[in-house]
Amino acid sequence: MEIEKKLTKAEIVRNNIRGPYRKKIWSKFTKAIKEFNLVEDGDKIAVGVSGGKDSLIMAKLFQELKKDRSKNFEVTFISMNPGFGAMDMDKFKDNLKELEIPCEIFQANVWEVAFEQSPESPCFLCAKMRRGVLYKKVEELGFNKLALGHHFDDLVETTMINMFYAGTVKTMIPKVKSTSGRLQLIRPLINIHEDDIIEFMKVNEIQAMACGCPIESGKVDSKRKEIKMLLKTLGETNTNIKQSIFNSMKNINLDYILGYTRGNKKNGD
Repeated sequence: MEIEKKLTKAEIVRNNIRGPYRKKIWSKFTKAIKEFNLVEDGDKIAVGVSGGKDSLIMAKLFQELKKDRSKNFEVTFISMNPGFGAMDMDKFKDNLKELEIPCEIFQANVWEVAFEQSPESPCFLCAKMRRGVLYKKVEELGFNKLALGHHFDDLVETTMINMFYAGTVKTMIPKVKSTSGRLQLIRPLINIHEDDIIEFMKVNEIQAMACGCPIESGKVDSKRKEIKMLLKTLGETNTNIKQSIFNSMKNINLDYILGYTRGNKKNGD
């Protein structure tokens, strides 16, 4: 009698991506790839893996896309350690092993520097430094694109943050040049809802690495957290509120905008 082989965690995750979560996750991932032309033949794509839920699922999705052979591209997985503790890193490495994600981890003392130089509000400096270090690493490796794990909710929240706190109508876009202009940043999870990612992780019993940053862990208030709470409250009476905000960024009529810029030029210049 043949003994049934027990599936590995990576195999279970793959089956669930292609099976029960095909509509919620895989189809939305491939739709973004096609709609915004995120992956092209000849691309060398570095997938940024932070250890959180979003980047882990993105890594698995890219592995599936590579198996599809619908596009001829190279992919590698890289992670920057900005100052995680040993327990967090151990959890991260366990997840990488279980999910069969070959990932290069490199060190950068971003948190230490950000909190030393700007102890009251380190987020801006931290984000700027993380971007700079990561972009430089990808460029050194010779890759032309960096995939980031921002999802549908991130786009919606960023839209609101810019409107409420920066006085601009601006959000994340699926494909944009880095500040150096030497590589493109792509966001293939842009159509995927955070709730579906959370559910997927729970169903597959994947415990993502906890964020060791005191800002994100709730020790200090953040604007993004305020916006999350606001959207949650608004969603109690309008379940379509996030989709409406998302759609608004795809349906801007410049005839009804008081002022706008294109590149560095204001309308009328």
